[in-house]
Amino acid sequence: MTVHDTARVVAQRIQNTEINPYEMMLQQLDMVHEYTNIPEGIWRILRTPERALEVNVPVVRDDGSIDVFTGYRVQHSSARGPCKGGIRFHPGVTVDEVKALAGWMAWKCAVVNIPYGGGKGGICCDPTSFTPGELERLTRSYASMIYPLIGAKRDIPAPDVNTNAQVMNWIVDTAQVLSGESTPGIVTGKSIEMGGAHGRHEATGRGVMFATLGVLQRLGIEIEGARIAVQGFGNVGSIAARLLHEHGASIIGISDVSGAYHCPVGFDLARVLSYVETSPGRLLAGLQHPGVEEITNDELLAMDVDVLIPAALEAQITASNASNIRARVIVEGANGPTTPEADLILGEKGSVIVPDILANAGGVVCSYFEWVQNIQCFPWEEKETNQRLGQILQRSLREVWSMAEERGISLRLAAFILGVERVATAIQLRGVFP
Repeated sequence: MTVHDTARVVAQRIQNTEINPYEMMLQQLDMVHEYTNIPEGIWRILRTPERALEVNVPVVRDDGSIDVFTGYRVQHSSARGPCKGGIRFHPGVTVDEVKALAGWMAWKCAVVNIPYGGGKGGICCDPTSFTPGELERLTRSYASMIYPLIGAKRDIPAPDVNTNAQVMNWIVDTAQVLSGESTPGIVTGKSIEMGGAHGRHEATGRGVMFATLGVLQRLGIEIEGARIAVQGFGNVGSIAARLLHEHGASIIGISDVSGAYHCPVGFDLARVLSYVETSPGRLLAGLQHPGVEEITNDELLAMDVDVLIPAALEAQITASNASNIRARVIVEGANGPTTPEADLILGEKGSVIVPDILANAGGVVCSYFEWVQNIQCFPWEEKETNQRLGQILQRSLREVWSMAEERGISLRLAAFILGVERVATAIQLRGVFP
């Protein structure tokens, strides 16, 4: 069975059903199976998370009332090292979403060959409904509930959707109170003053920039004047847009949860970023910019551009809109933005997709740097961090690209094969306990 045949089978399974991110991750994993010699027993281990913890998170509101929220922490694999993965606060968080993200983290860390496994966490909540004090109590309550699972040598959380350095600072402090020990390495993405790494804030967006430059170079497309659309103008999307703009690209489409905008001559990124800094919720809503028209999210995804960067949430490019995608190159800044069925459609159209487990790995690579610095008690300069980040991502793209060319397969399939085989090898070398 060819990869297209397998993808068609996968597509049939999810057709006319709600997209489940965990099923989507497993379906992507199944597409790798026939391209490897991994034993069936090891394969069953790869498909199943090691641990999935569900916790109730009580929060005392400012008015004295108590609300209870559901939180999760999933560890997919620790075969290659401590589990690693962010924590998100979002009303759409489910256990299947967190399980999917933990699996993707396992393959991601293996693709870029850093000594981590995959984990993820989240709370099903609307963080915009919390006061600063309530958000702190939510974070500390959640941290105390997952504390038995996390640690600098066990599982290391980081920021994700709607969480930031301050949230990580609260987790570090909570862990220190519970343990009585200094524990800076228990999370990454902290404030610099708390042991955070210079360059960590920009790392995921910078990684998307490295991936974009690398693939354009291989395709013979000049970055100067390249037309780019970015879906999701949060931390990852906005930083990637700014850095690519600095390299000469023309950012002609941007969007976030509040709306989408098109500027045919290219946005003044400094002006847009300045607006977002002070806008309510740091959103694009109400953006005033010469030559800009407001469009729909579907119109943004279908723009005639050289590069499309989906940097929002999962399952944004699906069977229902993939045929409308006109971008020659798609660089996945978000986790799981393209469904397997959409992948098939885009592949048949000749689109080049740099998959999420490679394109957005800059954050976890820099988290690894932060963790190393915490263990050594020896901080690096930002220049060193950025140089090392570029070296790792360029090497990883080179390895994935070479495998894709040699075997005549997509970059996604090559990245998955590379990552999954590395995790499988670690499991086999360890042996199955007991």
